[in-house]
Amino acid sequence: MAVADAGVGGGSRRRAFIGSFTSAGGPGVVMAAVDGTSGALTVLSSADDVPDPSYLALAPGGDLLYTVSETPEGAVAAYRVTGARPELTGPPVSVHGAGPTHLSLVAGHVLTANYGSGSVTAVPLRADGTLADTASGVLRHTGSGPDEQRQEGPHAHQVQPDPSGRWVVDVDLGTDQVRVCELDAGVPVLHRAIALRPGSGPRHLAFHPNGSYAYVVHELAPIVTVCRWDAGGGELTPLGETPVLPGAPDGEAYPSGIVVSPDGRFVWTATRGQDTLSVLTVDGGGEELAPAGTVPCGGHWPRALTASGGFLYVANERSGNVSWFALDLDTGVPHPEGSVEVPAASCVVLGREADRY
Repeated sequence: MAVADAGVGGGSRRRAFIGSFTSAGGPGVVMAAVDGTSGALTVLSSADDVPDPSYLALAPGGDLLYTVSETPEGAVAAYRVTGARPELTGPPVSVHGAGPTHLSLVAGHVLTANYGSGSVTAVPLRADGTLADTASGVLRHTGSGPDEQRQEGPHAHQVQPDPSGRWVVDVDLGTDQVRVCELDAGVPVLHRAIALRPGSGPRHLAFHPNGSYAYVVHELAPIVTVCRWDAGGGELTPLGETPVLPGAPDGEAYPSGIVVSPDGRFVWTATRGQDTLSVLTVDGGGEELAPAGTVPCGGHWPRALTASGGFLYVANERSGNVSWFALDLDTGVPHPEGSVEVPAASCVVLGREADRY
């Protein structure tokens, strides 16, 4: 087995940050040390002063960490993470939307995808990286899907910049759409909406490193949609679908996270209920995906994935642990290496370091 060399030595000062649901017994925002050789995580400290910090994003300099508060009131907060524990920089800021599930940094703003209200919110950043007191704009989605229980209205689940930095892409599970937007003076503005398979419930999107393709994983159908991405015109064109499971699933199957390897040769997804990680190989410069197998996720209900330094990290929400896997350079298959207890874990973010995978 050829496993990637992540070696920066066991004395690596790299850190990881783990989000969790405090309403389900989670410790809030967790700070952990990352062993540069084994990939192992060691919990150092936590902060529970923001309820349900389910998704995190790290500032480019690594000194500030941003988190949603996935509550009916909906908020975003910033922590300073240069010390021994995460320290709030100020009170949480309302996103004027319910249940934010994802956030990202775009052009001097934090953008949140608000699942409950089906909207995207922009909150400006001050010069020092802390949050402004109020949001600068909200884009509210409209529409629904054929699943009456899950798609009765819009449910924005993810928002992120495209590789060019010109566009904002947000994924809406409730309307089976990916929306391409622009940030105009701090206000998200719709450019175009792209329809995907009705009832499939798109959840998250990941770009290929070449910037020409994107992959959408669906929560209500165990598939990934391959799309061509044109940054010049802000156009996303669906090309085809690839299954993430071998045959029809037995029981619950709700895909969640998706990650593309830094070299663009593999895509990994997680499926809750089946509690598996799927490996997809990439061909045709990014245009073609093929299933290459599945492995157990190392826990129950894998919610989010992160790949870095030759390792894949999985936040297993219901089993309350984060597991890590060494990645085979030849096949892309994850090999289990260990796990750490984090109740109600929801996401993992690693501090900046050049990927060695």
